[in-house]
Amino acid sequence: MSNTLINLSLAAVSESYLSASTTPRQLILQLRQQAIAQSDYNAWIHLLTEDELEPYFLALEQADSDALPLYGVPFAIKDNIDLAGIATTAACPDFAYTPTQSAFVVEQLIAAGAVPLGKTNLDQFATGLVGVRSPFGEGKNTFNKDYISGGSSAGSAIATALGQVSFALGTDTAGSGRVPAALNNLIGHKPSLGLLSTRGVVPACRTLDCVSIFALNTDDAATVLDVAACYDEQDPYARPNHYANRKRFFGNTKAAFTFAVPAQLDFQHNTETEKLFDQAVAHFIALGGEKIEINFEPFLTVAKLLYEGPWVAERWLATEQVKTESMLPVIQTIIKGAEGTTAAQAFAAQYRLAELKRQCDALIAGVDFTVIPTSPTFYTRQQLREQPIAHNSTLGTYTNFVNLLDYTATAVPIGFTDCGVPWGVSLFSHAFDDIRLLSYSQQLQQACGLPMATGSHPLPQPAIAKQAAIESTVEVVVCGAHLEGQPLNWQLSERGATLMAKTHSASNYLLYALADGKRPAMMRDEDDGVAIEVEVWSLPIENFGSFVAGIPAPLGIGKVELADGRWLSGFIADASGLVGASNISSYGGWRHWLAAAKS
Repeated sequence: MSNTLINLSLAAVSESYLSASTTPRQLILQLRQQAIAQSDYNAWIHLLTEDELEPYFLALEQADSDALPLYGVPFAIKDNIDLAGIATTAACPDFAYTPTQSAFVVEQLIAAGAVPLGKTNLDQFATGLVGVRSPFGEGKNTFNKDYISGGSSAGSAIATALGQVSFALGTDTAGSGRVPAALNNLIGHKPSLGLLSTRGVVPACRTLDCVSIFALNTDDAATVLDVAACYDEQDPYARPNHYANRKRFFGNTKAAFTFAVPAQLDFQHNTETEKLFDQAVAHFIALGGEKIEINFEPFLTVAKLLYEGPWVAERWLATEQVKTESMLPVIQTIIKGAEGTTAAQAFAAQYRLAELKRQCDALIAGVDFTVIPTSPTFYTRQQLREQPIAHNSTLGTYTNFVNLLDYTATAVPIGFTDCGVPWGVSLFSHAFDDIRLLSYSQQLQQACGLPMATGSHPLPQPAIAKQAAIESTVEVVVCGAHLEGQPLNWQLSERGATLMAKTHSASNYLLYALADGKRPAMMRDEDDGVAIEVEVWSLPIENFGSFVAGIPAPLGIGKVELADGRWLSGFIADASGLVGASNISSYGGWRHWLAAAKS
């Protein structure tokens, strides 16, 4: 590919506007001409005309660029997502309709200053992971046209990789936003279910559908996610974001972390993708990660449920008003698989999924994320014609389970194969771990050091994180009635806390027995203090507030210094509450004082 592509990273676009080297009007019209010149990749179903783009240009020319985080940023929209005044086809001409209102997620992006360049090609009704199931032409890999682009969000990946847009919206129900990202050297983020509104999106499986993001780098993906992740009260499947799952926490990772990998992996005899996967694992180990192998069979069993189980009936429901003959033959075959599905089968599958999710959650409970191949291998477009369903199924081996299990996932490019086609891995974790997952993905993308998309532009250097990372637990220092075996320990244990250490405070604390004789109080004293026996308990962060609310005066929670120099949340006391209290520091701890009091 050409090395003269415009650098369309968000930082580069912003800089070009600030330096007045171009304007949104000039840049986007230039990109439109580029898209027309590269039409043989079949990325677009509809490019906006100059007249259709004009209202966006006028709005930007009257706007305060500093107030718009995506000012003048060109983006693409998969053609199963509504853009007001432009036909939505879902790659089925007979299905087409023209919405009067944009999808909620599109509205958020436009309100932030982004400009839609057009609607992109896809596997019809978002049914496929290949990118060749469209009457608007087969999507072609941006590095080798003989190979598939991946799908179903084929055009969104192609347009981003070719440098026609800065980012693109896709959808992801079974991997449609991850597979094409991996095969075109892009970041592909599948958000947590409900984080991005799906109102105004043609459903595939409505209970599982996600709007996904294609970006040149993880920083851009995190920025777009932050803008798009607005809670939509009119979307019945929307879920509000968690405060720690925001861009301000992007880039914060632990120096030492753990990651899981499947104990057995299937690369369909592709030694190149297997080698690249091993390289990704080696990068994470070099970055400070500890690899933990897990049994992956429960995840693979879940993956089979998506197309072999009753969830295919959701695709049938989404297209029940479409004439069968209007669909491509391969789409007809897939959707026809829903015929005869009963409500009893649907409930039985839900029961089985709940059982498997319990197993899967337990397997990844102790790790920061899991690393898997995005796809075992990849295929030429000719190979897809010969085995359209079998090869499509193979591509979804490591993607199909993610939405069913309510996880979030990010596809990260790793390297290139001999035929020139890139390949990548995916990281996945629990719902609302999006920003943390993108942060670890950033580390991997930086370690691999590939240029962005099909150009020669290097990755932007990561900014220094400004916010401390948000952990899922709080370590709490206790010194009295909350110690293991003591009367109030239930307030920790029943909130899911676990004992992490039995240790001592720094040697500058005094310990008092309060007047009621039932509780101690620690006071810091730099001159006469001693080391006090304490315990450290790890408490789930969601239960920390209720724990603190139950602490009666004069006690409270502040910062306590441990013997090893760490400052953790722990019990402190208001000096006014020490009236009538006894100094028991000489005993060195609450248990020793209790034992002495009984003797």
